[in-house]
Amino acid sequence: IFIIGAISSWFRRGPAPQEQSSAGGTPRAPSRNLFPKDTLMVTPAKTTPSRAGGENADGCYEHYGEVDISQSVQQNGSIYIHVYFTKSGFHPDPRQKNLYRRLATVHTSRMINKYKRRRFQKTKNLLTGETEADPEMIKRAEDYGPVEVISHWHPNLTINMVDDHTPWVKGSVPPPLDQYVKFDAISGDYYPILYFNDYWNLQKDYFPINETLQRLPFRLSFCPLSLWRWQLYAAQSTKSPWNFLGEDLYEQSDEEQDSVKVALLETNPYLLALTIVVSIVHSIFEFLAFKNDIQFWNSRQSLEGLSVRSVFFGVFQSLVVLLYILDNETNFVVQVSVFIGLLIDLWKITKVMDVRLDRENKVAGVFPRVTFKDKSTYIESSTKVYDDMAFRYLSWILFPLLGCYAVYSLLYLEHKGWYSWVLSMLYGFLLTF
Repeated sequence: IFIIGAISSWFRRGPAPQEQSSAGGTPRAPSRNLFPKDTLMVTPAKTTPSRAGGENADGCYEHYGEVDISQSVQQNGSIYIHVYFTKSGFHPDPRQKNLYRRLATVHTSRMINKYKRRRFQKTKNLLTGETEADPEMIKRAEDYGPVEVISHWHPNLTINMVDDHTPWVKGSVPPPLDQYVKFDAISGDYYPILYFNDYWNLQKDYFPINETLQRLPFRLSFCPLSLWRWQLYAAQSTKSPWNFLGEDLYEQSDEEQDSVKVALLETNPYLLALTIVVSIVHSIFEFLAFKNDIQFWNSRQSLEGLSVRSVFFGVFQSLVVLLYILDNETNFVVQVSVFIGLLIDLWKITKVMDVRLDRENKVAGVFPRVTFKDKSTYIESSTKVYDDMAFRYLSWILFPLLGCYAVYSLLYLEHKGWYSWVLSMLYGFLLTF
């Protein structure tokens, strides 16, 4: 509710701003839609206008068919769709001089195949060199590398004409809507907004295009769309033009959005509501856990009864988890959460020990040496004795278990390399024991 409310307020329409000025300094007048409300329209495939408003009287039309593809498309080429709408009585072809009018024709195009990266992580048993991976995938990885860009196809596409007659002013259309509102250079008015809507196309339904395919199934839908719903779709589908986080994050985002879409489409509404509540509460508790952890250690004056060794072990554990999820390309939000936890654990060291920089005895003669010294409240109490005793007795159990788990992981599991084996072995050990 909060997210929808925020998006609604962001896009809420007010009076058209008048302060925008043209090159001559005169205020720009608000523009109008070149197709006034209730304009009768046709498509080239249907030369007579229909007044029925679609099969279900909702203004929606569907067309099923198959698309012949060329050899270029079979070999990772692109395929585009060109869409034309005209007012009734006009033709989109400029060669039909008596029937063509520039301001009566709407044209837009878009690439309708999607390039997706298929990753192949070559794993093997480090002792025997054997792997259970598909031999064909291994050959493709050898030919094209561990990351292969492949053209994919989804058989569904919806074309929405947005029911919008807002008096937009050129130069003041808020993003991301400004990407779709196109103004005519001469009249200053804007064309009807055609939106290619593939929001509900799930990633799992895309299939690769290759030489074995001669025709592609295609279901094309046309539906009108309200301005408010279009704003939600546009906000969800728009990606930042500053791609400083890389394509990997965008692909993760698509997969995460898929899980949300599947939940909305297939989950019982009561279970979905419960899941949302639990997720929000979990996020709040995680934030409070960070806050209270910092608050506790920041206000602590005495270390009596607190284990300093467990603080260092916590740093080691957080570091292993962070390196493991980075090696396995885990969700970005999880990476941030674990990284923040590691920073807090590192900060705790400064609260349980006196950390100083020794500038006289430098490392390699360049970097100051970091020295650690137990605090007096820790040394003077019996806590240090019990802390050493606890870790000594625990080590008698944990070190043999670590050795056994390392041998098991090496014998029976596949890994990308020795580095990945060390991380996965330590991570699995920490989770298990």
